[in-house]
Amino acid sequence: MGYDIHITRKTHWFDDEGPTISMEEWKAYIASDPELRLDGYAETTVGNGAVLRVKNEGMAVWTAYSKDNTAWIWLDSSGIVAKNPDNEILRKMFQIAQMLGARVVGDDDEEYDADGEMVATDDFSQHDIPPDSQAPKRPWWKWF
Repeated sequence: MGYDIHITRKTHWFDDEGPTISMEEWKAYIASDPELRLDGYAETTVGNGAVLRVKNEGMAVWTAYSKDNTAWIWLDSSGIVAKNPDNEILRKMFQIAQMLGARVVGDDDEEYDADGEMVATDDFSQHDIPPDSQAPKRPWWKWF
């Protein structure tokens, strides 16, 4: 399954209505960013040696990602998406969002900043945490 992060212009990434990012905009952005390559698919070898391939017209690869595995970013109805991104990918997503007039949010609608860190929102802020407790240093799903 996994946890998705979305680049969206909508109030909530899951809203049916609201401003979207078109395939044409996404492809134009990819063409302008030398660190992205439009492949139209993602492919990986799974445990038994079989190859898993997912096709998506808007599937791009971030070629400047520093880790051994591949960073795929794609366009779907919610916006531009990455599955289980680390902090480095979140920072890249923020750069993309800034160029597209959008923002970076997680499945739980939390927002991320230029450093790839979760930011306080109206629904949750540092004021909601009792003064004698510690603010979380990372999102709740990374505590396990």
